[in-house]
Amino acid sequence: MRLVIIGGGILGTAHALAAIGRGHEVVQLEREPEARGATVRNFGLVWVSGRSAPELELTLRSRQLWEEIGGRVPGVGFRPAGSLTLVRTPAELAVAEAAAAGPTAEQRGFELLEPEQVQALEPALRGKFLAGLHCSTDAAVESRQALPALRAYMAGSGRYTFHAGTEARAVENTGSGAVVRDDQGRRFEADLVLVCAGAAHTGLTRDLVGELPVRRVRLQMMQTAPLGEPLTTAIADGDSFRYYPGFAGPQVEALAREQSQTATAAEHKMQLLCVQRLHGGLTIGDTHEYTEPFPFDVDEAPYEHLTAVTEELLGRKLPPIVRRWAGVYSQSIDPDALVTRARADDHIWVVTGPGGRGMTLGPALGEETADLLNL
Repeated sequence: MRLVIIGGGILGTAHALAAIGRGHEVVQLEREPEARGATVRNFGLVWVSGRSAPELELTLRSRQLWEEIGGRVPGVGFRPAGSLTLVRTPAELAVAEAAAAGPTAEQRGFELLEPEQVQALEPALRGKFLAGLHCSTDAAVESRQALPALRAYMAGSGRYTFHAGTEARAVENTGSGAVVRDDQGRRFEADLVLVCAGAAHTGLTRDLVGELPVRRVRLQMMQTAPLGEPLTTAIADGDSFRYYPGFAGPQVEALAREQSQTATAAEHKMQLLCVQRLHGGLTIGDTHEYTEPFPFDVDEAPYEHLTAVTEELLGRKLPPIVRRWAGVYSQSIDPDALVTRARADDHIWVVTGPGGRGMTLGPALGEETADLLNL
């Protein structure tokens, strides 16, 4: 079977990888010279710890697939880093204790560590905290390296072609398949077309399937110069309990009721996530904005908040900030949907809306789509 996949981000690339793995031929189109959206503007985290119980099985499957991919494609930078959610108040500690004793704790690899145990595991953490919730199943990849590495791997099959700087303008049903027309007047014939256009909900996506039950979310992040010492685990703060459904329960309700976020954190719907890149710098974020139109600039106050929290947990000053950026991703507004799949006809599908889970769930979503469409 011949597939044309529109969109060069992690979702489109994961679907290409699943199709190549099943012996099909794939042509992938990306309108930019290289994917520039949420896929390269994230932490590269494969995040098991905060996923809700209904999505845990698929998340663990994706974690397994990422590890297998990392073994075949070292350039993606996979590492089973684990994570530490560091708690600083009794209310946050109550959430961590409940998570460590919960029914899915073993699946997630949860263990509640005392401060000295945290420091034994992660000597770079010399700051102030009451405990750390360790999740051994969390992992990381290098978000800016992963896609080129995966494309090079797929090209080795002889059944994969990538067209950069190519914008798909129309997709037409031919009865037995479909034809994609691009902005250079070329035609790509396919048995199946998958449109994985990320946060581009208008244009071709709207032409094919109209309005979808999705929204766009904007976040701010930053990158430091090399830390000068290893920080092998990803770290999060107690505010992350408020935003991840895997921690929902009476302890989180009490946290929200009894412990207010700072004004800046509440305004920007913030949590701390931090992961060290292979070059030694730290990627730190993030914020959440849901109301469009999004501003074209970034605010400084969230960065000041994130810097202060990270320095408190590390017990040291951060290295200089070398870059800041914003990103926008697509999120399904159906609470029961991990991704939105919409059929334009038997041979044309739109797949979007994994939210901030795109990097985590990409391989499993690609596999799931392949199963659903009998590839």
